[in-house]
Amino acid sequence: MRKMEGSRVGVDQGNTEIFSEFATGGDMWTGSGTRERRKTIRFAEPFRTPPVVQVSLSLWDMDQGANLRADISADKVTENGFDLVFRTWSDTRVARVRMSWLAIGELPNEDDWQLF
Repeated sequence: MRKMEGSRVGVDQGNTEIFSEFATGGDMWTGSGTRERRKTIRFAEPFRTPPVVQVSLSLWDMDQGANLRADISADKVTENGFDLVFRTWSDTRVARVRMSWLAIGELPNEDDWQLF
């Protein structure tokens, strides 16, 4: 469990297309084996410390001819943003993916001290 200090908690959220490769013939649609796409997300305002980030699929356009395989995550979470990550493997063919995200964390406070 993460315990947050202070009285200011912020929530930021979004819904972002990670890729669309059906029309362009990208390797998520035409390839096989291990494949990955990342998209950097910047928060509307910085958090005081790296927030907790939850990700989910909001659009998943897949070919029905193979098993559906996906691994989604938030990576490199900082006070300013993070990377949305979509991975697949084997013969799975993915035309496009959109992911939703939710970040919850402490916000800076005017009483915070910055020592140099």
